[in-house]
Amino acid sequence: MATTIDYEEDKKKPLVEETGSEISFGDDDSLPERRQIGLPSAVFIIFNRIIGTGVFATPSSILGLSGSVGLSLFMWVIGAIIAAAGMQVYIVWGTAVPKNGGEKNYLEYLFRKPKFLITSVFAANGVLLAWAAGNSLVFGEYILRAANVDPGRWTLRLVGFACITFAFLLHGTALKWGLRLQNVLGVFKILVLVFVIITGFVALGGHMKVPKPNNFSNAFEGTTASASSFCLSLYNVIWSYIGFSNVNYALSEVKDPKRTVRIAGPLAIAVVTVLYMLANIAYFAGATKEEITGSGRLVAALLFRNVYGPRAERALSTFVALSALGNVLSVIFSQGRVNQELGREGILPFSKFWGSNRPFNAPLTGLGLHWVICLIVIFALPPGDAYNFVLNVISYPLSVINAAISFGIIYLAFRPYPDWPTVNLFGLIAAAFFGAVNVFLFVVPLTTPPEGAEPYVDLPYWTHAVAGWAVFGLGFLYWVLWAHVLPRIAGYKLRRIEEIGKDGLRRHVFKRIKPE
Repeated sequence: MATTIDYEEDKKKPLVEETGSEISFGDDDSLPERRQIGLPSAVFIIFNRIIGTGVFATPSSILGLSGSVGLSLFMWVIGAIIAAAGMQVYIVWGTAVPKNGGEKNYLEYLFRKPKFLITSVFAANGVLLAWAAGNSLVFGEYILRAANVDPGRWTLRLVGFACITFAFLLHGTALKWGLRLQNVLGVFKILVLVFVIITGFVALGGHMKVPKPNNFSNAFEGTTASASSFCLSLYNVIWSYIGFSNVNYALSEVKDPKRTVRIAGPLAIAVVTVLYMLANIAYFAGATKEEITGSGRLVAALLFRNVYGPRAERALSTFVALSALGNVLSVIFSQGRVNQELGREGILPFSKFWGSNRPFNAPLTGLGLHWVICLIVIFALPPGDAYNFVLNVISYPLSVINAAISFGIIYLAFRPYPDWPTVNLFGLIAAAFFGAVNVFLFVVPLTTPPEGAEPYVDLPYWTHAVAGWAVFGLGFLYWVLWAHVLPRIAGYKLRRIEEIGKDGLRRHVFKRIKPE
């Protein structure tokens, strides 16, 4: 069943067109019984996605880039402020466009011409980035440390491969069991973080196996003054907060979505900020700066070794590995559905294949697409650079998108569409701040970093920036091919209609229309 309203025909008979003078971006009440997500669940959706391995894995690189304990802690405060501003931006968009899909809908709302260009660019960004690869490698690093095995180049890759493959097969063949394990690990990693904080208080009390580090006596000693280092530090911090917009991807399934998104987001950010700050204080209470910067992504395990001894270090490594597995399960779960929706909308080649729920009533093929992209990253990149590259190459395009939707709010305040709500002054200030921060984050990586502040060992400093723009470029080329070249060669037009799918949700679907 599809709704079709006549669109004003282009005099040049375009190859791409829409049915309807307006494709609806408003609230979707076509199937109210699907709204099963209440306020507590919405908070947990955000909370569970934010807390992955970032707070366990990135403090060492943040300290190395900032140079001092004081600036390192200050970076986490700045990250919290940025996340709060970003949350406000997503609240504005979530209340204006309360539908499943997140940024895809917001970009389509803003950039309506050239038709379908922004859809293609976003599809490339959603499909080609290996969101789950980084934490698969972190899982490998921690589980090998727990087993007292040297994480060699191929050993680490193979364990990362096993992690992402397990997550893919579990969610693709046994959906209910995948969700159960994901929820259990979600609670577990919160408990691990609380345990890390308690350990920090033990260290502050002087109950350690090694001398106290006294990191707080001269907290800003060694501070690095470099825009490039500052920017890369922010990338690491923001990576640890990624997920504050997670409920925006499921607003069609949220009860009273406008009220829920206004409460759930700020509450989750507040709780996470407190936990993150206390965890970082715990690290600095239990290890010297040199130990932390030399620990790589094992700083949490280092804290436990210094406080409880070597056996505790191995136990904590197991805990953090399970936390990483929980995040991989959460990420591939959502990215598989992004790929499935892009398939169901007819954007991807072989759309029916990617949009299928067969044979296990789960998006096996959509999950499989993300699995393949992650494997390419896991095996193609040097292990020492892989985690940082994945972190940066995901953060970079996201900064461009966040800048666009932030400044889009300001633009719409002066030139609104008829259905655009009035945004208060606080929302406009948050949008301006979040937009400016994201412009900084995608401009500075193009400049040469000072000696010693290079983000990679074997890769050029600009690799992630070039890769990010290349993803957008591939989206543009795909649009030229999909929306113009192929329709002209095969003699059809692309038409987008609004359709109610078998799942009861409205979505924009692309159809190939042959001329009569």
